[in-house]
Amino acid sequence: MKSLSQSPLLTRANSVSAQIRPDRWVILGLGKTGLSVARFLSAQGEEVVVFDTRSEPPNLKVLSHELPGIKVHTTNFPEDLFRHAKAFVVSPGIALELPVFESARQAGIPIFGDIELFTRHVTAPYIAITGSNGKSTVTTLVSKMIEAAGYSVKAGANLGTPALDLLLPPEPAYYVLELSSFQLECTTGLSAEVACILNITADHLDRHKSIDAYVRAKARILHNADYVVLNADDPLVVEVGKNLHNVHWISTNVDTPKNYGVANHGGSRWLTHEGAPLWPISAIQIKGTHNEFNALAAIAITDRIGVPRAVQRAILEQFPGLDHRCRLVAEHNGVRWFNDSKGTNIGATVAAVGGIFSDRAGVLIAGGQGKGADFRGLRTALINRVHSVVLIGEDAKLIEAVIDDVVSVAYASDMREAVALAARAVRSGESVLLSPACASLDMFDNYEARGYAFEAAVRAMLQT
Repeated sequence: MKSLSQSPLLTRANSVSAQIRPDRWVILGLGKTGLSVARFLSAQGEEVVVFDTRSEPPNLKVLSHELPGIKVHTTNFPEDLFRHAKAFVVSPGIALELPVFESARQAGIPIFGDIELFTRHVTAPYIAITGSNGKSTVTTLVSKMIEAAGYSVKAGANLGTPALDLLLPPEPAYYVLELSSFQLECTTGLSAEVACILNITADHLDRHKSIDAYVRAKARILHNADYVVLNADDPLVVEVGKNLHNVHWISTNVDTPKNYGVANHGGSRWLTHEGAPLWPISAIQIKGTHNEFNALAAIAITDRIGVPRAVQRAILEQFPGLDHRCRLVAEHNGVRWFNDSKGTNIGATVAAVGGIFSDRAGVLIAGGQGKGADFRGLRTALINRVHSVVLIGEDAKLIEAVIDDVVSVAYASDMREAVALAARAVRSGESVLLSPACASLDMFDNYEARGYAFEAAVRAMLQT
C-alpha cells in the first residue's frame, strides 16, 4: 500500500503556512468507525489524534488499551490541531456543517471519511449498495449468493464491520459495501464494480436539510461504476440515472420497462429477466412486494459476476430475512405479529405496510423521532390496509395530525402498552406490524433494542 501522506487528498492550500509541517491525522468521532480509522492509520505508521465532543466516547477504553500512544481530546476542539493536521477524517454521524469543518476548509485541510480511505487502498473489486430502505437485506443476499457460488467475500461498511477493517488480510475475491448517505457525502473516489441505488425516500432531512442534498449524496455511489442497478419505479432514482448508459433497471410494476421485473406466468407471479420467467415468487422465503424488489436487486447485482441461477434461487429459498426487518415474531389465534423496527423512515414503513398488509388488514405500531420527515406520505399507504395505529414516542402527535381522519389512533407510553392496545384492536385473520417510520433514540438505545422490546412484549402478552 502507498503511504497515506502521498495521497492527492493531502494537497494543502497556500493559506497554510509553509513553516508548519502537517504531521498528523485528526479523526473526528470515536464510535465504531472512528476506532477503525485509528487502527488503520496507526498500522500505516501515521500519527493520529482523535477528537470527540463527548466527555466519555464509547470506544475510549478500547483505544487506550490497543493504541495508548494516541491522544484523545474531548468536549472542546483544540485550535492547535488545525496547524498540524494533514487531513480530517470524519465519522458518518457528524454533520459537515459544523463550524470546525468550515475552519478546516478555510485552512485548506482535506475532509473525508473512512469510505474514501477504503477506495484509495482497496485492490479487489467491490460492490456498493445504497438506498433509503432495503440496503441491509440486499447487501446480505448478495454476500450470501457470492459465497455460495464459491467466491470469497467480505461485507460491511454501514452494515456490520467497518469498511477499513475489511481490508485486513486475507483479501477476498469481492467486497460488498452497504453505504449510507452520511458515508457517501464524504466520498469523491468511488469506483465500484457494481453500484446500486434501491430507492430514495425522504430521510435524514434533519441532517441533509433538503431532499435535493440527500439525493446528491446518494448519487455519489454511481461515480465511475462499471455496472449500475437502479429502481425504475422510483422517480428520484430514475432522474439520477436518466443520462447513464450502463444501467440495468428493476421494476415490480408490470407495465414499466425494465430488465428485471415481475410478471404473471402460469397463473402465478414470477420473477423475470428480460421478460423471461426465472422462478415463482412463492419460492422466495422473504415476503412482500418490497422483498420481491430486493430479490430482483440481488439477482441483478450478482448476474454481473456470473453467479449461477441455481445458486441465486437456493439463497432466496433459504434466507428468512434480517432481524427487526419484517420478521414474523408470533402467530396466535389467527393474528400475525411482525417486527420491522428497522423501519426508521417513512419509505421503509410504506414498503412494510404494502408488503405485510397486501392480503390482510390490521394494526400498525409507529412513532419515535421523525428526523424532520413529512408524515403525510403515510396516509395513502394506510388506506384500505390498516384500520388502527398505535403511536409511541416524541413525534406521535405529528403523525396523528396527518392520519387521524383515515385510521383509528391510540397513544401508548411504552412498548408493553403499545402491544396491549394493538392486541385489543386487531381481529383474527389480521396482522400487527411494528414499523415506526422514526428513529428510536427518544425511548431506546437503538432500533434493535426497540425491536427486542416489542418481541418481549408480544411473548409476554401471549403467555398471559
